[in-house]
Amino acid sequence: MTGAEAATSQRIDKWLWQARFFKTRTLAARTVSEGKVRVNGTRISKPARPITPGDTLTFPQGRAVRLIRILAVGVRRGPASEAQTLYDDLDPPDTSLHKEQAPKGPHFQGKGRPTKRDRRAIDLNRRTHLE
Repeated sequence: MTGAEAATSQRIDKWLWQARFFKTRTLAARTVSEGKVRVNGTRISKPARPITPGDTLTFPQGRAVRLIRILAVGVRRGPASEAQTLYDDLDPPDTSLHKEQAPKGPHFQGKGRPTKRDRRAIDLNRRTHLE
């Protein structure tokens, strides 16, 4: 790899780590190795695959699927403000949907201590949301 090529391309696991999508480079490499990352619509499984500005990445992060366009290759893992300049989020996550989707459970009215029946209803509601 020549010096000019090194400035325009970078390993995908290293870029995902520098752009702060993964906490460690090992987690980024594992996600790529498991075939969960797509570059320009093509599934990849090698963490050493080079990426360049203009490539589009699709990968899972938590419960959401991220769609990212690479704007620049990083030099270091810096602060989050620096990391956000490396990419353009093509499908920004909408946090308001998560609050609307959660059904409201039984609420204790605050009139003294909840009864055994109230506690059972609250516990049942919590159990169904965790599963």
